[in-house]
Amino acid sequence: MAEIKTKVNKASVAKFLGAIKDDQVRKDCKRIAVIMAKATGKKAEMWGTNIVGFGRMTYHGKSRSVEWMEAAFAPRKGVITLYLMAGFTGFDELLKRLGKHSRGKGCLYLKRLSDVDEATLNKLVIASVKQVRMRGELS
Repeated sequence: MAEIKTKVNKASVAKFLGAIKDDQVRKDCKRIAVIMAKATGKKAEMWGTNIVGFGRMTYHGKSRSVEWMEAAFAPRKGVITLYLMAGFTGFDELLKRLGKHSRGKGCLYLKRLSDVDEATLNKLVIASVKQVRMRGELS
């Protein structure tokens, strides 16, 4: 079985965020970091080379269990990817009120923070973290 590549490491989150070339993306990522830190009560950690994660939990997959983050984000080409729990009660309602976004199975994609309602984003992140902690896993 292949070893998981996305692991927590000692790389500097501040250096990573400071190196984001686009001023607006850098500011948005720093603000998202504050939102996730408040929701989890945990400090940011680097996971792999480009994911900023908060909190740790055990993810129980079909074939193995791995250490994973409770909430996370990553600046990607053209979007900021937020890794959150999906599908909980109230999730779809929050998404309807969020603003301009797209999503994948466990990801929420934002082009810029100004496209969304920050209060709703806060509620979404808090609710996601609550679900992760209740379930003890991402599935």
